[in-house]
Amino acid sequence: MKNKNVNRCYIILSMILILLALISLIVGKYEISRSDLLRLLDNALSNNLSMDDTEAFVVFAVRLPRIIMAILIGSGLATAGVGMQAIFKNPLVSPRILGVSAGASFGVALGILIYNNLIFIQLMAFLWGIVAVILTYTIGKSSKSSSVIMIVLAGIIVSAVFTSLLSLVQYSADVDTELPSIIYWLMGSLSGIEMGDIRVAFIPIVLSIGLLFMMRWKLNMLSLSDEEAEALGLNVKLYRILIIMASTIISATAVSMCGMIGWVGLITPHIGRMIVGTNNEKLIPISIIIGGIYLLLIDDLSRLLYSSEIPLSVLTALIGAPIFGLLLKRTGGNWI
Repeated sequence: MKNKNVNRCYIILSMILILLALISLIVGKYEISRSDLLRLLDNALSNNLSMDDTEAFVVFAVRLPRIIMAILIGSGLATAGVGMQAIFKNPLVSPRILGVSAGASFGVALGILIYNNLIFIQLMAFLWGIVAVILTYTIGKSSKSSSVIMIVLAGIIVSAVFTSLLSLVQYSADVDTELPSIIYWLMGSLSGIEMGDIRVAFIPIVLSIGLLFMMRWKLNMLSLSDEEAEALGLNVKLYRILIIMASTIISATAVSMCGMIGWVGLITPHIGRMIVGTNNEKLIPISIIIGGIYLLLIDDLSRLLYSSEIPLSVLTALIGAPIFGLLLKRTGGNWI
């Protein structure tokens, strides 16, 4: 696709994201009219906003934080998906392949079991997600003939171990109090997000996205064989570690903030490839936008489709799997 057309796609998708964010501020169980939203935005810009106003509280304390977090996490998971698919040379890879999601989920369950405090749970999820990836990389690099395949196999092993540990924690949890909390958290939700959570998640996710964005042209080289990439002067081992670190931080932060959210890092890069092709220099920026749109739309549906909020992991699977199947059916996999 020509650069002019790509830039047009960036602009159109960015406008769609902004429009969807504004609509998300209005729709919900407590409806806000467009005129009221404009009034509230004007008051906020003029520093004349009162949180005692019910509508102001709903818009700026309830809906705005979850909108920002949905865009942040959706963009992060999409970017991580592009990076992981490039270094593993496999378009069916997602950020969960290294065991980070399983490790972080175990951290959530263990945190609830030990000390049911939000900050402690988020910290445990992040730390155990990092531990899982360190174990994966250590096992995958323990052989002289180690390769990307070894790391993938190590990720499967580590994921299985932490999934078993998660089941053990759930078995040990109190059925009336702890177990429902564990299950609800792991199913994924943005309902409890506050501005304080945004401040915690913003720096690690944005820095990781920024790192992957700066290395986007090197992802094209990493998609080649290791021998070809090294012949072009690329330090394959260094850049692979950096990409894995950035993807791990994004995934662990996402789980620690809102539980397990699947399919985002798998589907959104493929949608981006259908628009701009396989060049990662163009794919990374457009995936950032598409990821934000996708998860924000999923979050809107989760709170609008039913009387009670539907867990995000349920909708991402119900919507993501058919979309992926449709893309495969219509294109025959030529966009992969």
